[in-house]
Amino acid sequence: MKKLFVLAAVVGAFASLVSPSALADAAAGKAKSAVCAACHGPDGNSVTPIWPKLAGQGEAYIVKQLHDLKKGGETQGADGRYDPSMSPMAAPLTDADMADLAAYFSSQQVHYAGVKKEFLDAGQKLYRGGDASRGVPACTACHGPNGTGMPAAKFPSISGQQVDYTIKQLKAFRAGERKNDPNGMMRGAAKNLTDEQITALANYLVGLH
Repeated sequence: MKKLFVLAAVVGAFASLVSPSALADAAAGKAKSAVCAACHGPDGNSVTPIWPKLAGQGEAYIVKQLHDLKKGGETQGADGRYDPSMSPMAAPLTDADMADLAAYFSSQQVHYAGVKKEFLDAGQKLYRGGDASRGVPACTACHGPNGTGMPAAKFPSISGQQVDYTIKQLKAFRAGERKNDPNGMMRGAAKNLTDEQITALANYLVGLH
Protein backbone atom coordinates (compact mmCIF):
# COMPACT_ATOMS: atom_id res chain seq x y z
CA MET A 1 0.00 0.00 0.00
CA LYS A 2 2.84 2.35 0.91
CA LYS A 3 4.42 1.76 -2.51
CA LEU A 4 1.16 2.70 -4.19
CA PHE A 5 1.08 6.00 -2.33
CA VAL A 6 4.67 6.74 -3.35
CA LEU A 7 3.92 5.86 -6.97
CA ALA A 8 0.85 8.06 -7.00
CA ALA A 9 2.88 10.96 -5.60
CA VAL A 10 5.57 10.52 -8.26
CA VAL A 11 3.01 10.35 -11.06
CA GLY A 12 1.24 13.43 -9.73
CA ALA A 13 4.48 15.37 -9.52
CA PHE A 14 5.40 14.37 -13.06
CA ALA A 15 2.00 15.38 -14.39
CA SER A 16 2.37 18.83 -12.86
CA LEU A 17 5.51 19.33 -14.91
CA VAL A 18 3.90 18.39 -18.22
CA SER A 19 3.08 21.36 -20.42
CA PRO A 20 -0.65 21.79 -21.09
CA SER A 21 0.18 21.93 -24.79
CA ALA A 22 1.61 18.42 -24.57
CA LEU A 23 -1.82 17.19 -23.48
CA ALA A 24 -3.75 19.19 -26.09
CA ASP A 25 -5.03 17.74 -29.35
CA ALA A 26 -4.91 20.10 -32.33
CA ALA A 27 -6.97 17.71 -34.46
CA ALA A 28 -9.69 17.67 -31.82
CA GLY A 29 -9.37 21.44 -31.61
CA LYS A 30 -10.03 21.76 -35.35
CA ALA A 31 -13.24 19.76 -34.98
CA LYS A 32 -14.31 21.85 -31.98
CA SER A 33 -13.49 25.09 -33.78
CA ALA A 34 -16.40 24.79 -36.23
CA VAL A 35 -18.54 27.12 -34.13
CA CYS A 36 -15.62 29.59 -33.86
CA ALA A 37 -15.25 29.81 -37.64
CA ALA A 38 -18.25 32.09 -38.09
CA CYS A 39 -16.39 34.97 -36.45
CA HIS A 40 -12.72 33.96 -36.43
CA GLY A 41 -12.50 32.09 -39.73
CA PRO A 42 -11.88 28.36 -40.20
CA ASP A 43 -8.12 28.85 -39.90
CA GLY A 44 -8.24 31.61 -37.31
CA ASN A 45 -7.94 34.46 -39.81
CA SER A 46 -11.08 36.50 -39.28
CA VAL A 47 -12.46 38.48 -42.19
CA THR A 48 -14.54 40.88 -40.08
CA PRO A 49 -12.30 43.68 -38.76
CA ILE A 50 -13.81 43.76 -35.27
CA TRP A 51 -13.15 40.05 -34.59
CA PRO A 52 -9.55 39.10 -33.70
CA LYS A 53 -7.33 36.77 -35.66
CA LEU A 54 -6.41 33.71 -33.59
CA ALA A 55 -4.06 32.12 -36.11
CA GLY A 56 -0.52 31.85 -34.79
CA GLN A 57 -1.50 33.10 -31.33
CA GLY A 58 0.31 31.58 -28.34
CA GLU A 59 -1.45 28.56 -26.84
CA ALA A 60 -1.11 29.72 -23.24
CA TYR A 61 -2.48 33.15 -24.12
CA ILE A 62 -5.54 31.69 -25.87
CA VAL A 63 -6.24 29.41 -22.92
CA LYS A 64 -5.91 32.33 -20.49
CA GLN A 65 -8.29 34.50 -22.48
CA LEU A 66 -10.89 31.74 -22.72
CA HIS A 67 -10.67 31.16 -18.96
CA ASP A 68 -10.92 34.91 -18.33
CA LEU A 69 -13.88 35.28 -20.70
CA LYS A 70 -15.66 32.39 -19.01
CA LYS A 71 -15.00 33.89 -15.59
CA GLY A 72 -16.17 37.28 -16.82
CA GLY A 73 -19.48 35.75 -17.80
CA GLU A 74 -19.86 33.97 -14.47
CA THR A 75 -19.18 37.15 -12.50
CA GLN A 76 -20.92 39.60 -14.85
CA GLY A 77 -17.63 41.36 -15.42
CA ALA A 78 -16.57 41.64 -11.79
CA ASP A 79 -13.64 39.32 -12.45
CA GLY A 80 -11.85 38.05 -15.54
CA ARG A 81 -12.76 39.57 -18.90
CA TYR A 82 -16.36 40.10 -19.91
CA ASP A 83 -17.42 40.33 -23.54
CA PRO A 84 -21.11 40.08 -24.47
CA SER A 85 -20.31 37.97 -27.54
CA MET A 86 -17.45 35.79 -26.32
CA SER A 87 -18.24 35.16 -22.66
CA PRO A 88 -21.37 33.10 -23.51
CA MET A 89 -19.33 31.15 -26.08
CA ALA A 90 -16.65 30.36 -23.49
CA ALA A 91 -19.15 29.39 -20.78
CA PRO A 92 -19.59 25.70 -21.75
CA LEU A 93 -15.92 25.05 -22.58
CA THR A 94 -13.95 22.62 -20.44
CA ASP A 95 -10.24 22.93 -19.76
CA ALA A 96 -9.64 20.24 -22.38
CA ASP A 97 -11.75 22.13 -24.93
CA MET A 98 -9.75 25.30 -24.34
CA ALA A 99 -6.43 23.48 -24.64
CA ASP A 100 -7.50 21.73 -27.86
CA LEU A 101 -8.77 24.94 -29.44
CA ALA A 102 -5.58 26.76 -28.47
CA ALA A 103 -3.44 23.99 -29.95
CA TYR A 104 -5.31 24.19 -33.24
CA PHE A 105 -5.38 27.95 -33.69
CA SER A 106 -1.76 28.40 -32.61
CA SER A 107 -0.69 25.97 -35.34
CA GLN A 108 -2.26 28.07 -38.10
CA GLN A 109 -0.50 30.77 -40.13
CA VAL A 110 -1.65 34.36 -39.69
CA HIS A 111 -2.36 36.37 -42.83
CA TYR A 112 -0.69 39.78 -43.10
CA ALA A 113 -1.75 42.92 -44.93
CA GLY A 114 0.23 45.81 -46.33
CA VAL A 115 0.82 48.80 -44.05
CA LYS A 116 -0.61 52.04 -45.40
CA LYS A 117 2.14 54.56 -46.09
CA GLU A 118 0.64 57.25 -43.86
CA PHE A 119 0.92 55.02 -40.80
CA LEU A 120 4.26 53.32 -41.46
CA ASP A 121 6.73 55.80 -39.92
CA ALA A 122 4.60 56.85 -36.95
CA GLY A 123 3.57 53.28 -36.14
CA GLN A 124 7.09 51.93 -36.42
CA LYS A 125 8.63 54.65 -34.25
CA LEU A 126 6.01 54.17 -31.57
CA TYR A 127 6.21 50.38 -31.65
CA ARG A 128 10.00 50.25 -31.46
CA GLY A 129 10.78 53.34 -29.42
CA GLY A 130 7.64 54.35 -27.56
CA ASP A 131 7.03 58.01 -26.74
CA ALA A 132 9.15 59.19 -23.79
CA SER A 133 7.47 62.60 -23.77
CA ARG A 134 4.14 60.95 -22.91
CA GLY A 135 5.48 58.07 -20.83
CA VAL A 136 4.56 55.48 -23.44
CA PRO A 137 6.90 52.45 -23.46
CA ALA A 138 8.07 50.64 -26.59
CA CYS A 139 5.94 47.65 -27.52
CA THR A 140 8.96 45.49 -28.38
CA ALA A 141 9.80 44.77 -24.73
CA CYS A 142 6.82 42.46 -24.35
CA HIS A 143 5.69 41.73 -27.89
CA GLY A 144 9.09 41.32 -29.54
CA PRO A 145 10.66 42.96 -32.59
CA ASN A 146 8.34 41.09 -34.96
CA GLY A 147 5.21 41.33 -32.82
CA THR A 148 5.09 37.60 -32.11
CA GLY A 149 4.93 38.06 -28.34
CA MET A 150 6.46 35.99 -25.55
CA PRO A 151 4.46 32.74 -25.30
CA ALA A 152 6.09 31.59 -22.04
CA ALA A 153 5.01 34.82 -20.35
CA LYS A 154 1.57 34.72 -22.02
CA PHE A 155 2.31 37.98 -23.84
CA PRO A 156 0.30 37.75 -27.07
CA SER A 157 1.32 37.87 -30.67
CA ILE A 158 -0.06 41.09 -32.15
CA SER A 159 1.44 40.94 -35.64
CA GLY A 160 -1.09 40.79 -38.45
CA GLN A 161 -3.97 41.60 -36.10
CA GLN A 162 -7.13 43.31 -37.32
CA VAL A 163 -6.96 47.12 -37.15
CA ASP A 164 -10.41 47.69 -35.65
CA TYR A 165 -9.93 44.99 -33.02
CA THR A 166 -6.55 46.40 -31.95
CA ILE A 167 -7.99 49.91 -31.68
CA LYS A 168 -10.90 48.65 -29.58
CA GLN A 169 -8.64 46.75 -27.17
CA LEU A 170 -6.09 49.56 -26.76
CA LYS A 171 -8.89 52.00 -25.99
CA ALA A 172 -10.40 49.52 -23.52
CA PHE A 173 -7.05 49.16 -21.74
CA ARG A 174 -6.57 52.94 -21.78
CA ALA A 175 -9.97 53.48 -20.19
CA GLY A 176 -9.42 50.71 -17.65
CA GLU A 177 -12.41 48.80 -19.02
CA ARG A 178 -10.35 45.73 -19.80
CA LYS A 179 -8.56 44.56 -16.67
CA ASN A 180 -7.24 41.06 -17.27
CA ASP A 181 -3.68 42.17 -18.05
CA PRO A 182 -1.09 40.89 -15.50
CA ASN A 183 -0.22 43.59 -12.97
CA GLY A 184 -2.00 46.19 -15.07
CA MET A 185 0.85 46.19 -17.59
CA MET A 186 -1.25 47.01 -20.65
CA ARG A 187 -3.35 49.55 -18.82
CA GLY A 188 -0.15 51.30 -17.81
CA ALA A 189 1.27 51.13 -21.33
CA ALA A 190 -1.90 52.40 -22.98
CA LYS A 191 -3.05 55.06 -20.53
CA ASN A 192 -1.18 57.92 -22.21
CA LEU A 193 -1.71 56.92 -25.83
CA THR A 194 -3.58 59.41 -27.98
CA ASP A 195 -6.27 58.33 -30.43
CA GLU A 196 -3.87 59.16 -33.27
CA GLN A 197 -1.13 56.97 -31.77
CA ILE A 198 -3.53 54.09 -31.27
CA THR A 199 -4.63 54.33 -34.89
CA ALA A 200 -1.02 54.45 -36.12
CA LEU A 201 -0.04 51.42 -34.04
CA ALA A 202 -3.04 49.37 -35.07
CA ASN A 203 -2.40 50.06 -38.75
CA TYR A 204 1.31 49.29 -38.41
CA LEU A 205 0.69 45.91 -36.78
CA VAL A 206 -1.23 44.48 -39.73
CA GLY A 207 2.00 44.06 -41.66
CA LEU A 208 4.50 43.54 -38.85
CA HIS A 209 6.30 40.17 -38.99
